Amino acid sequence: MLRETFTFEGKRYDVKAKTEKELILKVAEKKKALEEGSITLNKGMTVKKWTDEWLQTYVEPNVGDATLYAYKCRIKNYITPSIGNMRLVDVRPLHLRKILNSAAGYSRDHIKKIRYTLVQIFTKAQRNKLIINNPAEDLDIPRAENNTRRSITDTERTYILKVAEKHPAGLWVKLMLYCGLRPQETAALQGRHLDLKGGNLKIENALKRHDNTIGDTKSRSGKRTVPIPDILLPELRTLKVDPYEYVFKNRDGSHMTTAGMRTRWRSFKREMNIEMGCKTFKNAVVPPYRVADDLVPYCLRHTYCTDIRTAQTFRTPVYRSTSPRN
Repeated sequence: MLRETFTFEGKRYDVKAKTEKELILKVAEKKKALEEGSITLNKGMTVKKWTDEWLQTYVEPNVGDATLYAYKCRIKNYITPSIGNMRLVDVRPLHLRKILNSAAGYSRDHIKKIRYTLVQIFTKAQRNKLIINNPAEDLDIPRAENNTRRSITDTERTYILKVAEKHPAGLWVKLMLYCGLRPQETAALQGRHLDLKGGNLKIENALKRHDNTIGDTKSRSGKRTVPIPDILLPELRTLKVDPYEYVFKNRDGSHMTTAGMRTRWRSFKREMNIEMGCKTFKNAVVPPYRVADDLVPYCLRHTYCTDIRTAQTFRTPVYRSTSPRN
């Protein structure tokens, strides 16, 4: 990555590019924009214009491509749609809290990253005297999962099921979602574990992540029998796997490894991004990405557990005593 730094009216600007030709062009465009006054810091500046300037001046020169893309994703997916057209001086803590509320259902870490981005944007705006008060100064975050083991959102569910119908890893993904299997349990699943007549599957083993061997389940309670939903039975019947053949296997017939599952999931998320509107260039998805970075396979199992608890709540009658309390 090539970089050139120059000063304009006492302020330093950094420009980065992949090639020398691109760098010369970007520097010329930046200088022209500054000279024409198209980038003018004033109190009437919109959030969208300021975030563009903030990214180019404060973020791009100091972070790698992956981190830069992550910032752009948060701005594009959360900040710009909500307050992009507002003037900086008109933004209040209420507006920022609503942005965080819109990320409900994601992990606490994901929401904290959105909050951090908001804090950085408005702190720099305050230091540049564009705003007097910082609306992100005491911004708290809504209740969220403490780790990546969160449930999927309704939107994610829609696109997961849509992509699963055409992606090679679709059945693997649906088995975790509909049967609540851990990723390591899917790697150990063999034909003998499938009772397609009875509509059940048995969990007896799991992949050991530290050495990629098949061993015992995570705990004693991990050995269990799980009902197979009717929606999965026809697809499972088409597999025709032998009793000791792995249901999800590598080309040589061996069981999936941790790296193999990671590759499958990365490919599946790529197709989700495309399905959700991301463009591609030379077979690579062009950021900003639409799929949240904290969407991991374990979210599917967590969703299954949440769905079961919800169903039990609605199916189980609640009896209340009509006698007076003592």
